[in-house]
Amino acid sequence: MMKPGLQLKLSQQLTLTPQLQQSIRLLQLSTQDLQQELEQFMEMNPLLERADGFEQDGDQIPVASSDNTVSEGDSVAGDEWQVAGEALGELSWTAASGSSDDEESDWGQQTPEALSLRMHLLSQLGEVSLSERDQALAMLIIEALDDDGYLSASWDELAEMCPEDWCPEEDEWRTVLHHVQHFDPAGVGARHLAECLDLQLQRLTVSDTQKLAREIVCSHLDLLGARDYTKLKKRLGCDDDALRQAQSLIAGLDPKPGRPFSEEKAHYIVPDVIVIKEKGQWVAHLNAEAVPKVRVNQLYASILGRQRGGDGKGLQEQLQEARWMIKNIQQRFTTILRVTRAIVARQWKFFEYGEVGMSPLVLREIADELGLHESTVSRVTNQKYMMTPRGIFELKYFFGSRLDTDTGGACSATAIRALIKQLIQAEDANKPLSDSQLSDMLANQGVIVARRTVAKYREAMQIPPVNLRKAL
Repeated sequence: MMKPGLQLKLSQQLTLTPQLQQSIRLLQLSTQDLQQELEQFMEMNPLLERADGFEQDGDQIPVASSDNTVSEGDSVAGDEWQVAGEALGELSWTAASGSSDDEESDWGQQTPEALSLRMHLLSQLGEVSLSERDQALAMLIIEALDDDGYLSASWDELAEMCPEDWCPEEDEWRTVLHHVQHFDPAGVGARHLAECLDLQLQRLTVSDTQKLAREIVCSHLDLLGARDYTKLKKRLGCDDDALRQAQSLIAGLDPKPGRPFSEEKAHYIVPDVIVIKEKGQWVAHLNAEAVPKVRVNQLYASILGRQRGGDGKGLQEQLQEARWMIKNIQQRFTTILRVTRAIVARQWKFFEYGEVGMSPLVLREIADELGLHESTVSRVTNQKYMMTPRGIFELKYFFGSRLDTDTGGACSATAIRALIKQLIQAEDANKPLSDSQLSDMLANQGVIVARRTVAKYREAMQIPPVNLRKAL
C-alpha cells in the first residue's frame, strides 16, 4: 500500500496576457473594423478620445512622420509576436465589429432606401386600368418574381396563394402576366432566358436584324451559346454579316433585368499603405488617413494623477486600458508597414512590369525575414490593402505558389496567369488558342505548364474555353 506524499513538479505554460490578446486581435481586423472597434471602445471608456485637432503628446498614436514610420516604443515586441503565433497557430480570431442591423449604428449617415423591383412594378401597376381581381393577381405575380426579375413559380404554385374561392384559370394568369411583362424594365416577368430576351427584342423597331434575332433567341439560343455559327447559318439561311448583326443586337440585351434594383452598396476600401517610386526605388508608406487619431483624455488623466489611495480605482484601470489600446494600434501599423516593405522589396518587378514580373513568394519567407510567426504574417496580409500606381491590392495578392522553369529558375502562378491572359488577348478571334496550344507557347518561353494547369488558371480568370471564344 502506497503512502500519500507531496511531490514538487516544475512545468512551463504559455499564457497570453490581455494586452497581447488585444494586439493580436487588432492585427486581424480590417481598417473599417478597427474604426468600429475603436468607436465601441470609446463609448465604454471615456478616457480615450479622438485626437483630431489636438497637439500630439505621449499618450497619442503617432501619425506618420516624414518617413512615414512609427516607433515601436514599449509596445509588443517582435519576439512576443513569434511566441503568440506559436501558441495560437492559425487560429482565426473573430472580429468584434458593429452589427449591420444595429438600429443605432451610423444613424447620421443613413441614406434613403433604394427603390426595389417590387415597388417599381407596383407603382406601374397602379397606373394600369385593371379589375380588382386582375390587380390582385398581378400583385401575386410581382411578389413571386426573383431578384433577376424572372417568374419561376408555376401557375399551380401561384394559385395556392389565392383565396380558395378564386380558382383562376391558366388563361387568366397568362393575361395578367402579359400586362406585367409590359412594365419596365423590359424583360421582367419572363419565365426563362429566351422569353426574357424576346420581350426586350419586341420593344425594338421591327427590322430584318430584329426578326432574325427573335428567331435565334426563340428557337436556336443553344446554338448561339455554343457559338456553332456554321449550323446556325444553315438553319437560318443567312450569311455572316446578317448573323453578326443579330448576334450584336442580342449581346446588347440584359439577361437579368431585375438585377439593377437589387445591387448591393459599393464597399469602399481605405488603403493601409501607399507605394510610390522615390529616387528610382519603390517605397511603402503608411496612409495617414487610415491611422486612427486617438489620445488619452488629458483632463481625466490629470485628475487621476492627483488622486491617492483607492479612490478612482475603476478609472485607473480604464486609463491603463486606454494606453494599451493606443500602444496596440501603434504596434498594428508598425507590423503592417514592416511586412509591406518586405513584400515590396521582394516584388519590385511587379511594380515595374506588372503581373508578369510577379515573383513566387510564400508567407514563411516574410515571417523568417522579419522574425515573426507565419500566422502573424497571415493576419497582417488579410484585409489590408496597398495602393500602388497599378491599382489597389490586398497584401495577400502578392503571395503565390512557385513553378519551376526549364532554365532552373522559378515563376509565380500569378505571372503565369498574366502570360496566359496576354496570349489569349492577342489571339485570332477566328482561330482561338486551345489549352494545349497555350501550354506549348508557354513552354517556348521556358515555362513548363501542363494543359490541365492552363485550363485551371484560365477558368480561375473566368476566360471561356476555346469553342466559346470563337467569333464570326
